[in-house]
Amino acid sequence: MAQPVPLPQLNNSEYTVGWIAALPHESSAAQSMLDEKHAPPLKHPNDANIYTLGSIYCASGKHNVVIATLPPGRSGPTPAATTATHMLSSFPEIKFGLIVGIGGGIPSEDNDIRLGDIVVSQPDGQFGGVRQYDRGKATVQGFEECGSLNSPPRALLNAVGALQSKHEMERSAIPDILETMCMNYPLMAKPRVGPGYVYQGAINDRLFNATYKHSSGKKECTECDNAEEKLRPERPDRDPYIFYGTIASGNAVIKDAQIRDLFSDCLCFETEAAGLMNDFPCLVIRGISDYCDSHKNDRWQRYAAATAAAYAKELLSITDVLDVKSTPEARRIISHRQSSLIYPLLPDPMSVSQRAKRSRNMASGRLITEPGFYGFTD
Repeated sequence: MAQPVPLPQLNNSEYTVGWIAALPHESSAAQSMLDEKHAPPLKHPNDANIYTLGSIYCASGKHNVVIATLPPGRSGPTPAATTATHMLSSFPEIKFGLIVGIGGGIPSEDNDIRLGDIVVSQPDGQFGGVRQYDRGKATVQGFEECGSLNSPPRALLNAVGALQSKHEMERSAIPDILETMCMNYPLMAKPRVGPGYVYQGAINDRLFNATYKHSSGKKECTECDNAEEKLRPERPDRDPYIFYGTIASGNAVIKDAQIRDLFSDCLCFETEAAGLMNDFPCLVIRGISDYCDSHKNDRWQRYAAATAAAYAKELLSITDVLDVKSTPEARRIISHRQSSLIYPLLPDPMSVSQRAKRSRNMASGRLITEPGFYGFTD
C-alpha cells in the first residue's frame, strides 16, 4: 500500500488569514474551500483551539489560512472572542479574520433576501458593518443602544469593493466553487443523513406573513396555511444573491418575525460578530439559512454555510497578497486596546525590571508595538 504523501508544514508566522466558524457544518464548508492543506501546527501552550490549515490561491500567489471552530454548544460573542484570542496567540502574523457561517435573514421591501443568499458586513451610515442590537440601557423611553463596533480593515473593504464591481460585469464564481466542492467531496452533496450542502429548492423556501405562527409541532411547514405565505417573484436561476450592509449581532437567537421586522435596516441576524469586531479586525459573511421566524428549521443550514464559504473563497481569490502583507498584525491592533483577555495568552518576554518599568509608565499610555512585545515604554 502506498504511503500517504505528508502534508506541508509551514511556520506559524506564514499564516495571515484567520477563518472562524461556529458550527461543525460551517467548518466543513470552510475546509472544503482550501486549495491546499497543511500539517497541524505547533500551538501556544494556552491555546485550546483545534485548527485546520491550508492555502487559498489567488492571482498574486496564495493566502495561508487558519480555520478554527468554536467548541460544540458554545456559540455566541464570548466563545468567539476567546477562540480568536487563542488563535492570535499561536499565529502572530494573522492580519485579519473572516467570520463565516449561517445567519437569519431579514427580508424587506428593499431587500428580497432568500434562503441560501449571502450577506456581507459593510459600513453603512452609523454602523461599521455590524450592529450590536442587545447592548445598551433600558430607559423610560425604551431600550437605547450604546457603543459602536469597528469597521473591517481597509484591505478587506478594498477587496469587497473590487468583487462588487466584478459582479456588475460578470457572473459570480460561487456556483462553480460549489460544484467543485461537490466533486471533491461527494458526501457533502449526498450525505448519509439529512440535507446536503446543495440548493434545497424554491419549493422549500417559504416566507410567511410576520403575524402568522408555525401551525404544528413538525419542523417542516407541511401543515402551514398557504394563504399566509408571501408571494415573491420567481428568480431566473439558482445562483445566490449577495447583499452588503449591516448585520445585527447579539446573544439572542431570534425566532419571532415581528421582532425581526423591527430591524429592517439590517440584513440578517447572527450571534458571534459582536464579540470580535472591536478586538479582531474582521469581515462577517453569512449564508441565509432561515427567516428568524417560528417556521425556521435546519434544512438550509448546510447549503447556506457552503454559499458563505464560497463567497469567502472568491473574495480571497481577488485579494492581493501584498495588500494583506502590508496590513498591521491583528495582535498589534489588540495590544493598543490594552485587552485584559489577551495578555495572559501572548508571549511575555519582559524581565522583572521591564515589568516594573511598564507599571511606572502605564499612565503615559504609550505602547510598545514591536512584534512579540506587548507592554508600555518610555
